[in-house]
Amino acid sequence: MQTRSPFVRLSELLAGIEPGRSPINLTVGEPQHPIPPFVGPVMAANLRGFGRYPHTKGSERFRRSAAAWLERRFGLPRRVDPEHEVLVLNGTREGLFLAALTAKEMVNKERPAILVPNPFYAAYLAGAVTAGCEPAFLPATRQTGFLPDLDTLSEALLARTVAIYFGSPTNPQGAVADRAYLARLVGFARRHNFLIFSDECYSEIYTRQQPAGVLEAAGADFANVVAFNSLSKRSNLPGLRVGLAAGDPRFLRKFLDFRNVVAPQVPGPAQEVAASAYEDEAHVEENRRLYRLKFDLADQIIGNRYGYERPAGGFFLWLCVADYGGSEQVALKLWREAGVRILPGGYLAHGEPDGGNPGADYIRVAMVQDQDVTAEALHRIVEVLR
Repeated sequence: MQTRSPFVRLSELLAGIEPGRSPINLTVGEPQHPIPPFVGPVMAANLRGFGRYPHTKGSERFRRSAAAWLERRFGLPRRVDPEHEVLVLNGTREGLFLAALTAKEMVNKERPAILVPNPFYAAYLAGAVTAGCEPAFLPATRQTGFLPDLDTLSEALLARTVAIYFGSPTNPQGAVADRAYLARLVGFARRHNFLIFSDECYSEIYTRQQPAGVLEAAGADFANVVAFNSLSKRSNLPGLRVGLAAGDPRFLRKFLDFRNVVAPQVPGPAQEVAASAYEDEAHVEENRRLYRLKFDLADQIIGNRYGYERPAGGFFLWLCVADYGGSEQVALKLWREAGVRILPGGYLAHGEPDGGNPGADYIRVAMVQDQDVTAEALHRIVEVLR
């Protein structure tokens, strides 16, 4: 079972190879846009907070700000209870990973399985394996709209499922699930008693209509659903390491008990910055504008090559390079000849029973650099892949 970091695998693939031109890194989904202007002043005003142990569940201000943002953003039919339905996280990666251990304990089934979309964010698989659950991979290919096909889920598999990891917008493909899809998934979870871990970290990066969230699809009852979100993409604050989990209060109560023992706490000053970020939308709108401009560049430079379609959400290009030798060969070629560092799609997916890999013919290109660097990188890709 391949649980190693795709970035470590890429470093090994390119080790000892000199870039053909000045390097441009488009691998990691690390936003490069400016951080919001209020970050420094808020942090400075709360420096004394570094002298105290923070509460694992999060400060009252953070939980109230996060709850209010969820209500506004997703048009929820009722208020989110900041006391029992929101927790702070040290970024969502650790939260998503540790959630699997809580799910297995909370949903006690024989031969427990955790459903994982394929391709997937690496923390999903690591969580399932560490929890001792069988990862059941759900292909998310062009044929399925880059979302798992819910019609393929058998009753036998659903009966032993304890959780599903699900992301919208998806990483790496940028597909967005509509509210009807999410509502159907919620129905499955409630009928078969499993949890939905909805990774919504890219919910605020979109070029068309804003994506739906699992909490709005759940209605007034959050049973069986947990939304994970963070400020890394929304607010260009990947180094702040602040995220949230919100939803099913039964799960969050057990999750908090577990986290009180093992989870990293979030410093108080960081939570103050996060609360301010959730209370401001101006910087988020500017962020979206900058990504929109870069996707305009992709429309012009990439055009109809490599199966490109402007993604509905997120900030990645998912380009088909089957005609050029596949993802690893193209990663080598782009680095050796163009100095462009991208991530092989095969490293983001698991092999299927038929021997295929749904990411092997794709590369993931992170549109995180500024417009000039992005344009240069896209031109180099087109020049090399002629």
